Amino acid sequence: MKILLTLIIMILAITGNSFAQTSVQELEAYFDFWVGEWELSWTDNQGKEGAGTNTIERILDGVVIQENFMATEGALEGYKGRSVSVYNPQRQSWHQAWVDNQGGYIDLKGSVDGNQRIFQTAERPGPQGGTIINRMVFYDINKDSFTWDWESSQDGGESWSLNWRIFYQRVK
Repeated sequence: MKILLTLIIMILAITGNSFAQTSVQELEAYFDFWVGEWELSWTDNQGKEGAGTNTIERILDGVVIQENFMATEGALEGYKGRSVSVYNPQRQSWHQAWVDNQGGYIDLKGSVDGNQRIFQTAERPGPQGGTIINRMVFYDINKDSFTWDWESSQDGGESWSLNWRIFYQRVK
């Protein structure tokens, strides 16, 4: 019995270590571009402009990405949000949880589509009936800049409407 218990513990320890290594490798491969200090500017789908900051850092042994967003100018001034993103090796997918100072909570699942990085919500009831899916898309990714879109779909993801576009510029 002791030998069986010892074998189970060893297998779990080895498996846990390989998951941790996979997580770090996936983090570096897919979201390394996002880590850093950023200045933001945007115009939403109603023409309202704004600016803010976003600090992205690795935490918990470099496996989790933590986001610290703050709107500093414009109609959203004072809006703050935080997210944590992690690669789940058992599910082989990224997951993000977003919270903000207005009581908002959003649960998203990540994917990669070519040069785009995407976090998307599950389908849920829409405000006027039907269903809605939201997603954020990172694209035009360069060392010191990228674009981030918040989009929504009311037809199961067949078409997408732009709600908010943010331009990220790395703080030097």
